[in-house]
Amino acid sequence: MEIVVFGAGSLGSLVGGLLAREHDVTLVAREAHAAAVREDGLRLEGEVEGVVRPSATTDGRGLDADLAVVTVKAFDTEAAARALATGAFDAVCSLQNGMGNEETLADHVDAPVLAGTATYGAVRRGPGVVECTGTGEVVLGAREGGPSPAAERAGGAFARAGVETVVSEEMPRRLWEKLAVNAGINPVTALTATENGAVRREPARDLSRAAARETARVARAHDVALSNREALAALAEVAAATATNTSSMRQDVLAGRRTEIDAISGYVVDRATARGLDAPTNETLAALIRTWERGRELR
Repeated sequence: MEIVVFGAGSLGSLVGGLLAREHDVTLVAREAHAAAVREDGLRLEGEVEGVVRPSATTDGRGLDADLAVVTVKAFDTEAAARALATGAFDAVCSLQNGMGNEETLADHVDAPVLAGTATYGAVRRGPGVVECTGTGEVVLGAREGGPSPAAERAGGAFARAGVETVVSEEMPRRLWEKLAVNAGINPVTALTATENGAVRREPARDLSRAAARETARVARAHDVALSNREALAALAEVAAATATNTSSMRQDVLAGRRTEIDAISGYVVDRATARGLDAPTNETLAALIRTWERGRELR
């Protein structure tokens, strides 16, 4: 299968590298990374090792493939969608953090848009090098839920490349569950300069659980059946499995980059407001991260 990975940062490079073991992959990346991949290939380190040789470009316009996998930051989704709209794809799959990305893609591309989640840990160590810090799975399906031939084809492509893959008919619930986990881990660890395991212990534990519970309550207000128990269980499972990992939001703060807070805690607050609800924990976390960003002129 011909696959474009749009946004070859940490996760995009790892996903693209895994897929390149079986498929014809093109990475859309920044110049230094793309140049290194073109010259020496993409080196996979950590829990997955090897060198693969995908194509690499800095220009995501006018591309043609069976599948586009989008891994850009949430605030770059609009630009990615406009670039993808100049090409031709049988399907487009978001493997991004936060919520709202699939709707943005669907507004622009003329192809089925799939929702997806990935629990692999990844850190790009430098141009042409990505480390897998933890293996996991990819879950994907129709963004509205239900069966999807496009999802079955995409899931088959991931599976053939040796990626543990689940094709789900319940992606709305899975996305909100992931949002609850991200809301409970990302801003807390970013603000406190800690690894993910910090949210398993006091004093962060209650704060993290409150953010996840609020997210589940807002999900239910939008007709998504996610109980508090399910959200808290998912949070506990991910925090335990990734206890020594550095969250993506903390990586952004350490690097002085803009975060995805608008698509995580900010999204919870926006959706709560739309239903006349309060989400005070997420509102506070979003305000603190946004204050940090504004103080560094990132917003």
